[in-house]
Amino acid sequence: ALGRSRPAPEGFSLEELFLPDANPGFQRRGGPFTWSRFFLAGDRFLKAWEGRGPGRLRRHALRKAEQWLLRRTRYSNGLGAIFPSMMFAVMALEALGYAADHPDRIEAESQLEKLVCGCGGHFHIQPCLSPVRDTATAAFSLGEAGASPSALRRAAEWLIRREVRRKGDWAVRRPGLEPSGWYFEFANEYYPGIDDTALVLLALGHVRGSDRARQRACEARALNWLVHMQSRDGGWAAFDAAGDFKALGGIPFAEENALLDPTCPDITGRVLEALCARGVDPKGDTVRRGVEYLLRAQEQDGSWYGRWGVNYIYGTFLALRGLRAAGQGGREAHILRAGEWLRSIQNADGGWGESCASYQHRAFTPAPSTPSQTAWALLGLLAAGDAYSISVQKGVEYLLETQRDGGAWHEDAATGTGFPKVLYLIHHLYRDAYPLLALATFLKARGTAREDYE
Repeated sequence: ALGRSRPAPEGFSLEELFLPDANPGFQRRGGPFTWSRFFLAGDRFLKAWEGRGPGRLRRHALRKAEQWLLRRTRYSNGLGAIFPSMMFAVMALEALGYAADHPDRIEAESQLEKLVCGCGGHFHIQPCLSPVRDTATAAFSLGEAGASPSALRRAAEWLIRREVRRKGDWAVRRPGLEPSGWYFEFANEYYPGIDDTALVLLALGHVRGSDRARQRACEARALNWLVHMQSRDGGWAAFDAAGDFKALGGIPFAEENALLDPTCPDITGRVLEALCARGVDPKGDTVRRGVEYLLRAQEQDGSWYGRWGVNYIYGTFLALRGLRAAGQGGREAHILRAGEWLRSIQNADGGWGESCASYQHRAFTPAPSTPSQTAWALLGLLAAGDAYSISVQKGVEYLLETQRDGGAWHEDAATGTGFPKVLYLIHHLYRDAYPLLALATFLKARGTAREDYE
């Protein structure tokens, strides 16, 4: 909007960004009317009006946008606490004329610099930090593996202190709902995550803080928030009661629906597991609608799409755990189909792996086995009632054989998803926490003590 630019250094150009004979403009696809054509026409109209419209209105709009941006840098580790928006916040403040020594610009730049990691003579930039999610994932896995609640007391108290108590952008659609929930990062009060909140509630089922009354009140608020963040279609989205105005996906720069926060099977499955674990009636309306959503979302081959983890293995394991928690039995046709699909994609070494290219192909794309994806497949099969098949046995053996002497597993692949076909993530804890959870779940399903299995 401000039209700022930077000259390229002498001797450099941007020609290398374009293939020979490539057209850098937005491509018009489809028939005479598409949403993409509509937005492109609207863009041309607004650009023409921009130079002729009243300057007062434009200045007012810029002030409103600036105030919106600054408010959302409060109570967070930078705007949105994730690299793209943090980077754009620094650029926006500079374009708005904030001096290099202005407190807001200093804060924005310092938060961005915290994402830089140096290692072995090189550096890389993390997309964000994930301490709340990592703590919840670890605590839940350890709790399921039999760690005592007292051993995890400090983790419980750390999580409880980070409960959201301010209304964020989600309150636009849920204005009367009491704030609660948890975010992904160290601080991001405007954007608690529905998936993160469900995971923390699962973890708090295993861990106990020193103030039990405070913990119970915190859990009750979070549970109420989670129930009321259900979307109209019965599923749950990542940060909001999902907007379903799919036409926004026609905006030419809307990378893979990045402007939308759609409901998805993986989060819905996790939420159903958390709700049922915390005593929500499996036969009640909330759970029933969630189950119906998952049944509608199942793919023809029996799998489920995974929006926030790669990909169909991730979506299928979480959908199956949610359905199992909601009381769905292992003899249901949709459960049997999902189990058969998981067994059909197992690798010859006994593990499971899936490529990020599955998003591009919109179909499962095999890859070498990884500990995290093997654990997800095992958790899915166990949720489907399969604890004794050859597939499960070989999957468990793969995890045991690939575990290192120190107890951890090695994994280089990116098995987390930021934006499909755009950004993928390496969650370093996944390679250890999920195999632990899978092995613990396997032993429980078999009714076998660790020493007996060894």
